[in-house]
Order: sequence, then C-alpha cells, then structure tokens
Amino acid sequence: MVDQGRARRLAGRIKQIVATFVETQIKDPRLGMVTITDVRMTGDLHDATVFYTVFGDEDAQRESAMALESAKGVMRTEVGRLTGVRFTPTLTFILDAVPETAKHIDDLLTVAAQADAELDRARMGASYAGDADPYRKPREVVDDEE
Repeated sequence: MVDQGRARRLAGRIKQIVATFVETQIKDPRLGMVTITDVRMTGDLHDATVFYTVFGDEDAQRESAMALESAKGVMRTEVGRLTGVRFTPTLTFILDAVPETAKHIDDLLTVAAQADAELDRARMGASYAGDADPYRKPREVVDDEE
C-alpha cells in the first residue's frame, strides 16, 4: 500500500514539472494555450494522469492533444530526472471537462433565474385563494336566553 501523502506530493511535483515544461520547452506550433489543472497518481505510483484545459475551439483542443502526445516521452524523461523516483510514472493526458461542466451549470442557473423572474411577475397581482384567515377557531357559544 502506498502512502497517500507521498502520492499527493509526487502528483503536485509532476504537475509543476509538466506545466513548466509545456510553457517553456515545447515549441510545437500545434500547441495552444494549455493549462495543467490536475495530476492523479495510481496507487502503485506507476501511472500519472495529467488533466489539462485548452483555450479555444475543438480544433485547438485536438491539435493540442496531438502536440502533448508527441512530447509525452520527453516530458516523462524530464519528470524522471527532476523527481528522482525509482520508477518514472507513465504520463497520460486527458482533456479536463471542468470548463464545459461549469458552463452547463451557469446555463442551468440562468434558466432558473428566468423562471424565478416569471414567477415573481405572475405573483405581483395575485391574491390568496380562500379566506384571509384559513385556521379554524373555536366556536363561540351563543346563549339562548338572550
């Protein structure tokens, strides 16, 4: 069993190394504006999944993915050299879905805000259906003598 703290520290270090390498060393023209968002390690520390986002459309995402895949071996060598671990983990790049999920949530919140505004407009001139005081009250006893 691996120490979870060690796995987190190694993942953070790999994230730092890969982000610096992407920013300074890769000269591939296909590489767009890439941001490394997260790195997750397997339990045996042999595989690292690197999550990234790309600013741009689907073509920019596809070309950036090809550029990262072509530079994967050089990045793995750099990770091994700078971390000093016995077994250098393999790198797998996955496009992060966080921006699309955040956009979807924003769209849902906009729809909910519009529905609330429509409900407020419908409520403006409305009145309650039924009595003003809908709660039961005890009967008042009427004297027959009077």
